[in-house]
Amino acid sequence: MKLLLDTHALLWWLDGDERLPEPCRELIWNEDNIVLVSAASAWEITTKARLGKLPGAVAVAADFRKCLAAQGFTPLAISLDHAVRAGNLPGSHRDPFDRMLIAQSQAEGVPLISNETLFDQYGIRRIW
Repeated sequence: MKLLLDTHALLWWLDGDERLPEPCRELIWNEDNIVLVSAASAWEITTKARLGKLPGAVAVAADFRKCLAAQGFTPLAISLDHAVRAGNLPGSHRDPFDRMLIAQSQAEGVPLISNETLFDQYGIRRIW
């Protein structure tokens, strides 16, 4: 099974934060699953770390690629299709990172591990 991690799920996984529910941790641990991490999460983490909004993620931002490799996660690039989908999503949700994750979940047909109930209105499978 392929899974896409929301940015907060990725950070909570890396920190061992118990806010990430056990069923989600089990899915991420399962070596039979392919865990995708969006380029949007890299963009979000590095931007917010630079602005001082994510001081705990400075080390992750410093070498994002190495961090993903150490976890065995697969990077998911942003394609033209993803960008068009994100731009065309209905609704007033304005967070560009969230919109991209929704679009990628739709386009790739993969569930998104996230606590964001707002995502449910976009017809994606959300695991939490």
